[in-house]
Amino acid sequence: MCGYVGLPLVLRFCEVGFPVLGFDTDAHKVKLLNRGESYIKHIPAPRLAALLQLQAGQEQFAATHDQSRLGEPDVLIICVPTPLTSKREPDLKYVESTTRHVAACRWPGQLISLESTTYPGTTAELLLPILSSNFKVGEDFFLVFSPEREDPGNPTYHVSTIPKVVGGVTPACLAHGVALYSQVIDRVIPVSSTQVAEMSKLLENIYR
Repeated sequence: MCGYVGLPLVLRFCEVGFPVLGFDTDAHKVKLLNRGESYIKHIPAPRLAALLQLQAGQEQFAATHDQSRLGEPDVLIICVPTPLTSKREPDLKYVESTTRHVAACRWPGQLISLESTTYPGTTAELLLPILSSNFKVGEDFFLVFSPEREDPGNPTYHVSTIPKVVGGVTPACLAHGVALYSQVIDRVIPVSSTQVAEMSKLLENIYR
């Protein structure tokens, strides 16, 4: 989704020349994005509008709420909320529903990255079984976890300068994830598994 984590990533990938399809379930947000209007305080509208104007002729950016289009990109980065339930337990309904939509329209060769803050084991235990039907991870598709790291409004540290942890389900998944994020992040830190990457985010949040 194109929220406070997803939209800065969209802009960063656009800035280095990637064609980007931004997806959000909120049709109103999609309309604003396609008009070059920002709905996030620390992202000025002129920055978004300038990118759209610069790239409009090349069709490098578009926003949509059409879930069937999730099968179009080579890479899918999932940035959805992970709130707590009334019992203070992780609520992964947005992660699960998004993954099921991806599974319904994916194609071989896609790289899928989960960035939502969650508990260790989510990528391997929740996403992988959904995505593995008729597809072999590490060969037919690639799955990584790379925790979101945002510091909204910080003039010193932003998307490109905040180090990025990446963990893959297989070595091939990790290689694809590192190759992707290295295009837009100055320092990418590969770790041994998705569980390690998931835990690194929790430790960071606990420390803060």
